[in-house]
Amino acid sequence: MCAGTIFEICNTRLEPETAAELWPRIIQHKWLMSEKLARDVGLKVACIDFLENMEQAREEYLAYQQHDLLNEMGALAISPEVWNTISDSQPPKQIVQKRIILPLTRPDLSKKHGVVPPKAIIFFGPPGTGKTHFAKAIAGALSWWFIEIAPSMLMAEGADRLGANLRKIMEKSRSVTEAVIFIDEFEEIAGSRDEASRVDKSITNEFLKQVPLFKSQAHNSLLVCATNYIRQLDAALLRPGRFDCVIPVGTLNEDERANILEHYLGKLNTGEVDLNRIVKMTARFTPADMEYLFQQVAQYAFEQELASQHDYRVTTDTIFEIMPKIRASLTDEVSVEFEKDSITYSRY
Repeated sequence: MCAGTIFEICNTRLEPETAAELWPRIIQHKWLMSEKLARDVGLKVACIDFLENMEQAREEYLAYQQHDLLNEMGALAISPEVWNTISDSQPPKQIVQKRIILPLTRPDLSKKHGVVPPKAIIFFGPPGTGKTHFAKAIAGALSWWFIEIAPSMLMAEGADRLGANLRKIMEKSRSVTEAVIFIDEFEEIAGSRDEASRVDKSITNEFLKQVPLFKSQAHNSLLVCATNYIRQLDAALLRPGRFDCVIPVGTLNEDERANILEHYLGKLNTGEVDLNRIVKMTARFTPADMEYLFQQVAQYAFEQELASQHDYRVTTDTIFEIMPKIRASLTDEVSVEFEKDSITYSRY
């Protein structure tokens, strides 16, 4: 009866079924108008505005709903400059540029040639090699949101709720547009079922269901999973059909290390620095190792100037003094195993 009264005031005649369908949307519109204006908007005003701007009203509500969901999921805006901190010669960057960035930024050309951009990918490689950095860089290059789903989030209500929590979070992930959904330590929720416990099997089974559902969404989004231990993932996840690309992220050559080192040197108060010498001394360093090295160098420079009260400039000697305190993550054994995994599991 109330809905009928409102439509009479708006001089609009509707069938009861149509009125019943529109009524919840009018209530939503009233709430949204009140939120935007920071005051309670009358039902009559909201109804008139909704009927006069019905399509726009729906789009506004969906946009507000998305904004609310992005906040809830901790979405971050990543600077496009992050993409430039990765050397163009680094193989994973070339793969991502060719398979993901270009098809998504040239949709007309992709459609013309039947190219379907990936919706789900895996990065694998030793710890600290920059898998998270790559995921953020993709979001920055595309000007998309970056949303990280940590395995600890799934454990918040105990092991028995893991499957339900995973399903709930993945449902939310399917609702956001233009977002990179990132899951680190992927082996924790998608491990092999061969010798797994009942709970672990159920988690992997749930994820096997969720990946196709995520990929079925028409809007732009990308699921990026990262693992240090590709061999621990369930074989069903690594077969074609679930993940579109399985990309190795490993050791860095000299040009790639130089690019990262220049990035961090640019943030310091430097004097004379021999970049080539530092590049050669960081042969077994990962991007994370180099970031930690320069954090320590920056702290050291700060303390030196604080103590001396004179301008302190970081030099090659400064860096070499700090470097022995940083243990490189990569070893010959780790590098050999990574090369084997790259041959066995890579697919792009």
